[in-house]
Amino acid sequence: MSDFRETQNQAHPNKTNTIMLGIIMLLIGILSIQIWLLYSALNNALDEHRDIAIPAFIGSAILFLVGLWLLKYLPDARGKFDLKERNENKYK
Repeated sequence: MSDFRETQNQAHPNKTNTIMLGIIMLLIGILSIQIWLLYSALNNALDEHRDIAIPAFIGSAILFLVGLWLLKYLPDARGKFDLKERNENKYK
C-alpha cells in the first residue's frame, strides 16, 4: 500500500502543479492575515488599547501552525523523483 507522498510523486505534473499552486495560495492568504493581525495589534497598542494584543498573538500563532502543517503537503521536486526512479530501474 502506498503512502500519500509516493502517490503524489507519481501524479501527472499538471496535477502536481495544481496542488502546489493551491497550497501556495493558501500560504499567501495565511501570511496576509498574519500581517493584518500584526498591523491591527500594533496600531491598537500604540493607541493604548492593549486588549487586542493577546488574541492577535494567539490567532497568528494558530495560523503559523496551520502554515507549517500545509508545508507537509507540498510536492517533492520533479527532477529529484525522476533521478531516484532511474537509479532504481538501473539496478533491477
